[in-house]
Amino acid sequence: MNRLMAGCLLVFLSSCAASRYSIQEEDGTDYSNARNWAALPSMEDKADLIPDGLQTVKDAPVDVFFIHPTSFNNKNDHQQWNASLAVNKINRHTDRKPIKYQASIFNQAGKVYAPRYRQVHLKAYFTKDTTRAKRAFELAYRDVRDAFRYYLDHYNAGRPIIIATHSQGTTHGLRLMKEFFDGSPLQNKLVAAYLPGIPVPRDYFSHIPACNAPDATGCVNSWRTFEYGYEPRFLAGEKPMIVTNPISWHSDTNYVDKSFHKGAVLWKFKGGILPQIADAQVHKNILWVHKPKFPWSFVYKSKNYHIADYNFFYLDVRENAILRRDVYLKGVRGEE
Repeated sequence: MNRLMAGCLLVFLSSCAASRYSIQEEDGTDYSNARNWAALPSMEDKADLIPDGLQTVKDAPVDVFFIHPTSFNNKNDHQQWNASLAVNKINRHTDRKPIKYQASIFNQAGKVYAPRYRQVHLKAYFTKDTTRAKRAFELAYRDVRDAFRYYLDHYNAGRPIIIATHSQGTTHGLRLMKEFFDGSPLQNKLVAAYLPGIPVPRDYFSHIPACNAPDATGCVNSWRTFEYGYEPRFLAGEKPMIVTNPISWHSDTNYVDKSFHKGAVLWKFKGGILPQIADAQVHKNILWVHKPKFPWSFVYKSKNYHIADYNFFYLDVRENAILRRDVYLKGVRGEE
């Protein structure tokens, strides 16, 4: 697991064989069917949930297209490469975790659209069978691309867009942004992108820059979170990556202490927003954080905080997305 979180760069990997889930490569996913979306503004879903004291806005003038991380990781399913959208257990896992604790971050910045897709099993990031892994990733990305095309054709109506992803979602999100935004007219509609959990090379995009200020728009934020002082072995040979400090929203290596931290969330949003428990510093290609103290934090022993890339900075990301939205909209109105 840590090898994925640490930095398995599979931007181009992607599609997969039939399994007991009866996935056929030639079959597409019908995104006119609301069941194939984990979140839509027109339905009640986990992306609508928020901790006490926060607000959600159903009619925000911006859209958020959220691509969820891997929720297909059960060891009993190790013979399968792609998840079926008909498996309720996987869908519930997606809804109760990344949609609730990640997609919900953006429900005040904009209207949240989050497609279900035939995600790749976690094993595909580590397998030696790279041929089948590539096919699996291709099938998953095809769903994401089809969902985005359907979103553009039927939902977007020319509105500005925030792209938000995590982990496997970032693997697909990178390809999506390269195909649809990088150097195309749609790039003018990009408020900002939040792409944590997978390394994003600084030279991956030809026309989309890294964000270097909290109010910058049309740019990319990314980070991978590890315990302060820990250097994963992969850093030694890794090319330069985009790394954003999600407290200061700069890419410099200045240490930002926890007094500037706006707030994290815990499981089931217990305790509401927990402010000033996390610091942050960009170190080489990763983000360092001293282990935050919260109820039962002593149970978590890993130095890899991939699972908390968003949750450590829940309110920081939330307020930053709202800020970038407002700056973008002000700029557009100023041009009119």
